[in-house]
Amino acid sequence: MSTPPLPPQPGTPPGESRLGEPPGSGPLLRGVVEWRRGERRRWVWRAGEIEFLREEAFAAPVNYGCLPGTLNPADDAEVDAVWLGAPRAPGEWVEARLSGLLHLADGDHKLVFVLPGEEGAGVEEAERQALLAWFPPERGARLLGAGEAEAWLRGLMGVAEGEAAIGGRGGGAAPT
Repeated sequence: MSTPPLPPQPGTPPGESRLGEPPGSGPLLRGVVEWRRGERRRWVWRAGEIEFLREEAFAAPVNYGCLPGTLNPADDAEVDAVWLGAPRAPGEWVEARLSGLLHLADGDHKLVFVLPGEEGAGVEEAERQALLAWFPPERGARLLGAGEAEAWLRGLMGVAEGEAAIGGRGGGAAPT
């Protein structure tokens, strides 16, 4: 299964949006949940199916997964995604608007989404802080806006298309 292409018109120019602004200006994208918020059991998306990976030491503070059909060369796996909001089941396909980017020093960035209907539900800021705290300081985690996220993803898709690498490999990267 392939992730739909980004719309031809950018949602928000890079640098103009911040994660604290209301979501909805970014493109609508589909991803699959691999790790349910609040649980230690972790799953992975491989070859079009969800399969159990391992029991983690700590529960995930957000819904964590990937965008099948994409490739992040930093870890040679699908682009990682996190969805703020209510817990979602592993293997569930989620469609949401791009809200921001969790930027990491090693280049293994994560796209950030707020689940549809949960914008402004009051949990977003706490979840953002928990997401930042989930990564050790040496990873240099910082949150950027929807514009930066879209520009990063467009850049990856251009690289992947140029290398005929769209389709991804692996099943998403570990957050730590």
